[in-house]
Amino acid sequence: MMEPDPEHFLWSLSDEGVASVTLNRPERKNPLTFESYAELRDTFRSLVDNDDVKAVVISGAGENFCSGGDVHEIIGPLTKMNMKALLKFTRMTGDLVKAIRKCPQPVISAIDGICAGAGAAIAMASDLRYGTPRAKTAFLFTRVGLAGADMGACAFLPRIIGQGRASELLLTGRSMSAEEGERWGFYNALFDPDDLHAGVHAIASRLVAGPNFAQGITKNQLNIEWDMPIDTAIEAEAQAQAICMQTADFERAYNAFVKKEKPKFKGD
Repeated sequence: MMEPDPEHFLWSLSDEGVASVTLNRPERKNPLTFESYAELRDTFRSLVDNDDVKAVVISGAGENFCSGGDVHEIIGPLTKMNMKALLKFTRMTGDLVKAIRKCPQPVISAIDGICAGAGAAIAMASDLRYGTPRAKTAFLFTRVGLAGADMGACAFLPRIIGQGRASELLLTGRSMSAEEGERWGFYNALFDPDDLHAGVHAIASRLVAGPNFAQGITKNQLNIEWDMPIDTAIEAEAQAQAICMQTADFERAYNAFVKKEKPKFKGD
């Protein structure tokens, strides 16, 4: 299968199937442009049909994750757009979050330094987040005169850290420290900056070695069960699990258990 070949960020794929997406404008703390937004969206959309990619790690070059939309290349032009053009842009940014959520692969953000605005939204949309003690995360939209409701933040963030904490961050736009982020559940764990990438890729490798089809089913259920009544959710999980029980990986796990061996999953 053809790999993505982006122009506006770095892409690599390891032999085991871990894709690395690196935002690569370190001199500006890796801001996004109209073009990089669209290319990220298209890349994550393409992963739905890419069996070679088993997990994705998003990071930023240098000592920062992402400073959000580029002030000069995005914010300035937005002040001169009409409503139709503005809505086209905001829907595109939201489509990036949708694409991250809808790809079946686990998406992991490795966050160092500044993680702000759209960068915070990308981290929020990821399945797992790992940071460093110097990571600073800010949904800073109100600080530029906009609503904290951006790219799904009012839906996702309360589910990750709780309604009260999310309300404070989205209303004030203040930075959440790494310690707060770990304590509140935004970060799954913190690493020393020098150990972040190795630690996150070790976690990604562990996921890649798991039952990839079943992981995709798990991610889908996490997505669709948000607004289900409990009876509907239990039925949906019964059907999802019955599907996974037909996979070769399920049989492999049983046979390995009988032989007192570790199963070797193949994602089918």
